[in-house]
Amino acid sequence: MFLESIATAVPPHRYTQAQCLDGLRASPAFAALRPRSQGLLEKILANDSSGIATRSLCLPEIAPVVSQDAQSLNEAFEREAPALAVAALRPALEKAGISAADLDALFICTCTGYLCPGVTSHVAEALGLRDTSYLQDLVGLGCGAAIPMLRSAAGFLAMHPGARVATVAVEICSAAFYADDDPGVLISLCLFGDGAAAAVWSDAAGEGKWQAGHFTTVHRPEQREKIRFVNAGGKLRNQLDKAVPGLAAEAVAELYGKRTADPDRVLAHSGGRDVIEALEAVLPHHLPETREVLREHGNMSSPSVLFALERALASANGDRRWWLTAFGAGFAAHACEMWRS
Repeated sequence: MFLESIATAVPPHRYTQAQCLDGLRASPAFAALRPRSQGLLEKILANDSSGIATRSLCLPEIAPVVSQDAQSLNEAFEREAPALAVAALRPALEKAGISAADLDALFICTCTGYLCPGVTSHVAEALGLRDTSYLQDLVGLGCGAAIPMLRSAAGFLAMHPGARVATVAVEICSAAFYADDDPGVLISLCLFGDGAAAAVWSDAAGEGKWQAGHFTTVHRPEQREKIRFVNAGGKLRNQLDKAVPGLAAEAVAELYGKRTADPDRVLAHSGGRDVIEALEAVLPHHLPETREVLREHGNMSSPSVLFALERALASANGDRRWWLTAFGAGFAAHACEMWRS
């Protein structure tokens, strides 16, 4: 399938890590933490060692969110996810020179909340998709979801010649923010940001157009407890293990070995500083776009790799081939290749 356009969106509220720490300190939830937990937050947020400078969040204030109940967090996702998805998809459609009514299918992936009907229903209504357009929500795939979503879109295009398809990865990570003494919960407060990335695809070849294909996947269910969301009183608790960077590097190295050709660049999910360093240790590439996305936006979960793709497109120069990878809950990792004639 061929890329027609790509666009990204983040919420209007942008915070430095120091501002996030100040906001957390102002919350009663921070005072209720153990001293060791407070120290962990201060260690990550008070210096530049995380590789993150700023994050955009659907939060006009930091302090109140870490004390919200499950119902309030769920309502935040239902309110913000469709709006942020629309904010990314609308300019993608404009860049492609089409309207939402021209779309034959809409694929949306997310893991930071649950709606039934899914986010696609809300976006289709807001933008005016035809009532015969195919809507597909992909949930439960975690940070790695963008590439399986693209694979699903490619399958639809293969079955429907001449169709036009939109894909959106949207995450409201702040809808899973709260504070307790669990290290995974605390690290999530320090690393994750909100964002959405939308793209329009077709099966129409053209000079210089980027094509996506050669999808690969590896999943290790026996490592499921190392990285996943668990239900904690109706809230999403991010369960993270210190083994995650190594798991990511091992899986990505395996997928890279299945590539069909050597790429000019590798574009990866910005899981965090330690993850990026682990990937660079097993790949013959540095990951500047991935590091830039992490620095400016934090870990946005599934949209992150598409933010890196947008950056690469802005400076493609003479590049002919890229290799994309994303990974997360499962434990699972995914890859695809992009190339142009």
